[in-house]
Amino acid sequence: MTADDKVLPIIDLSGYINPRFPDDKEQVIARVRDACRQYGFFQIKGHGVPLRAQQGLIQSLDNFFNLPKQEKLKLSFLKNPCRRGYEASGDSLREGDAFPDSKEAFYIGREDPVVEPPGFYGPNVWPDLPEEEFRGPVWEYYQKTKELGRTIWEILLQGLGYSPALMEKFAQRPLIPMKMIRYPPLSATQPGQFGVGAHNDFGGVTVLLQQPGKEGLEVWYEEKEEWLPVPAVEDVYVINCGDMIQNWSGGKYKSAKHRVINKGDAERLSCATFWHGDPGATNPLNLNDLSKDTVAQLLFKRFSKQFSLPKEMCAVTQ
Repeated sequence: MTADDKVLPIIDLSGYINPRFPDDKEQVIARVRDACRQYGFFQIKGHGVPLRAQQGLIQSLDNFFNLPKQEKLKLSFLKNPCRRGYEASGDSLREGDAFPDSKEAFYIGREDPVVEPPGFYGPNVWPDLPEEEFRGPVWEYYQKTKELGRTIWEILLQGLGYSPALMEKFAQRPLIPMKMIRYPPLSATQPGQFGVGAHNDFGGVTVLLQQPGKEGLEVWYEEKEEWLPVPAVEDVYVINCGDMIQNWSGGKYKSAKHRVINKGDAERLSCATFWHGDPGATNPLNLNDLSKDTVAQLLFKRFSKQFSLPKEMCAVTQ
């Protein structure tokens, strides 16, 4: 069997969110558990995020990324203590990659009035666009996927035999960044350059929206040692577990390597909401975990070189 014969499972979350029968929730929990054990990835429908909100988000991304480059660079995330704002194409280079990522991106997170050192909390920055063309739809979408990410965490915990109430131990003020992305067409990249190079997500749950019909995501299927292409289907999300979940679960849930190659002749849009946990949280599933790494320390280990994190953030995560 080749990777082309395999398809990531599509799980209908409506049985968990609005159960009609006594065993509906358990069936969803079991399917999610099995997918995380086998792939570390799965797809979902019946998730509760309105299609209108998804379409509004995609249009808003198009509005922003089509601004002049100099206007976007005024909001560079490299100048922001919370790493909110615009990431230009070429800003992200992973160790071992021949070229930086070709993508460009824009980051937001939870909205706090002032920057709280070392920069995990603070205000977002917004482009000079009418409210209805960016900030309004983007913020509405963020709130919806923030709720969805929490629901996925609840399901994951129950799949391991824990109560959803355990989230209170690591999610009082969780880090939930959202990354909006535009990939250039293949013709605009260098040979061997990826939209996003192969990597594992460092943290918790990732909730990914792909622009319908614009494929590019590939997941490493370890069992067959092949890349598995993931279709971009309207109203279907892609969910995956990061390294932190794999470690916290004692390896019961996988964190799978993935990459993005935009093979089309047009630009491609996507959006990922990352649901991690409190910066100071350690493994709540194993109090004897010898690593004692906090969420903040895991973030620093992953991104300090890739994005040149602020020195204040680096200091508190050593």
